[in-house]
Amino acid sequence: MKLLVLGGTHHVGRAIVETALERGDEVTTLNRGLSRPPALGVRALIADRTDTPAVTAALSGQEWDAVIDTWAWAPRVVRDSARLLAGRTGHYSYVSSRSVHRWPWPAAADESAPLVDGDPESDDSDDYAAAKRGGELAVIEAYGERALLARAGMILGPYEDVGRVPWWLRRLEKGGRALAPGPADASLQYIDVRDMTAWMLRCAERGIGGAYTVTGHPGEVTIGQFLETALEVTGFDAELVWAPEELLRREGVWLGMEFGLRFPHDPAPTGMHDADVHAAHGAGLTTRPLRDTIADTWAWLQAEGDPAPRSDAPSPDTWLDPIAERRVLDQL
Repeated sequence: MKLLVLGGTHHVGRAIVETALERGDEVTTLNRGLSRPPALGVRALIADRTDTPAVTAALSGQEWDAVIDTWAWAPRVVRDSARLLAGRTGHYSYVSSRSVHRWPWPAAADESAPLVDGDPESDDSDDYAAAKRGGELAVIEAYGERALLARAGMILGPYEDVGRVPWWLRRLEKGGRALAPGPADASLQYIDVRDMTAWMLRCAERGIGGAYTVTGHPGEVTIGQFLETALEVTGFDAELVWAPEELLRREGVWLGMEFGLRFPHDPAPTGMHDADVHAAHGAGLTTRPLRDTIADTWAWLQAEGDPAPRSDAPSPDTWLDPIAERRVLDQL
């Protein structure tokens, strides 16, 4: 398959490129060329996505079988690219998010759950949910049934630049008593980035369109299994000390927020980890074992070091105050 990746250097984009190359696809990327050198075997086009004339010039006179767009900001940028490529690619995949659903998310929600409002013409990047929904509408406008909207859940695995798994691995690496966000049997619903990208590429190849909630099956993994598996995989000498939700809330410690287990405004949010994923799995989505996700993430961290903090997300350094952690541990 002849593939164009809009992005291709960070987290999901990097995984798309690597997975496509492993499949034997012919891969072209378009990005600013600032973050990373292009992967071996990739044809790299250079342009700033916000500069429509530059993008037009870079893509001029070329055609692809499919395009995958990883843009996460102003919908207008997605609109311009989708319109530009509408007659020159057969399929358009957009990496969207479950955030396009109106909060609070209903329990066991599927793709039909209420959506936020979005504007494909907008230049606003401040409201992530509205921006993603605007991007979806822009792709649908240009491609109709040939548009795949991958509404990702929590994306983990190598290259994760939010810092969730890297933060926990570094915390456990320090050893000692490690505060853990109870209850240990709370469910985590996530997707390994490589499983998501492999599925998106298969959908592009088969011409599958529509909106899909792309994450693992609910109830398969708990936060306890996640952290215990991290200790087993790495061999770290740390003791998990599980704090009841009530104690964390009383002390104002929102550990677990990084996984969507609780928020300051809603200590026990519903709908975060019980999404109905029958549609995506019915369309061929498969998931790998938790152990593989954690082991491969740890191997990446050891090889390349911690990811640079994202400018559009809180720094993991702010997730847990050591003084607050000690205060809670002293009560357990």
